[in-house]
This record gives sequence, structure tokens and C-alpha cells, in this order.
Amino acid sequence: MEKTVLIVDDTAFMRMTLKNILVSNGYTVVGEGEDGIQAVNLYKKLRPSLVTMDITMPNMDGIKAIKEIIEYDDQAVIIVVSAMGQKALVIDALNAGAKDFVVKPFQPDRIAEALQKINN
Repeated sequence: MEKTVLIVDDTAFMRMTLKNILVSNGYTVVGEGEDGIQAVNLYKKLRPSLVTMDITMPNMDGIKAIKEIIEYDDQAVIIVVSAMGQKALVIDALNAGAKDFVVKPFQPDRIAEALQKINN
């Protein structure tokens, strides 16, 4: 199965950082979004095998976007990558359907570890 990814983060620098790590781990970036609304729309259009999702974004936050994507496709694989590492938000994201939670700033090997976890 082709490993495709949708990267959703409101900062271009973080999208570029994630893109470099994911590409080096064998993923093809099929789309990038800046907020939760774009995340949901791009997911429906592109059906990637993985989504990286920020939490704090304009228009629609990552938790709501995760819920909408999971409602649309309960097999969606979403990894949250967010600076908001408070325990309650981590629990909310995982309860909404995220498979893992990576706290920013992160080391590239933490992303690789999350990828390994979802692929096992």
C-alpha cells in the first residue's frame, strides 16, 4: 500500500519540517492544510493513509477536525503533532480517534517512532 500523508499545521515552517521527516520515512505528501476545515476537506478528497494534525489552528481546531474525519472514515490514521502537550488535550485527541500524540518541539526520531507504532 502506498504511504501517503496529509500534513495539517497552521505554520508553514512546521509543515515543511514534517514533510522532510515523512518523505525521508517513505511517505508521499499528497496535501497540506492550514486549519481543521482544510484538513477535513482535503482528507475527503485525497484519502491519505496518514494525517498529521496540529491542535491549535484558526477556523476549526484539530480535535474537532479529528472527530469529523473519524466520523467520515473510522479507519483514518491520525497522529497529532502539537505544542499543546497538556494531558487533557492529549486525552481528548486520543479519545477523538488519534493514534498517537507527538509534542512540539520534537526530535525527528520521535516522528519515526510514531510512524513505526502505527505501521505495526
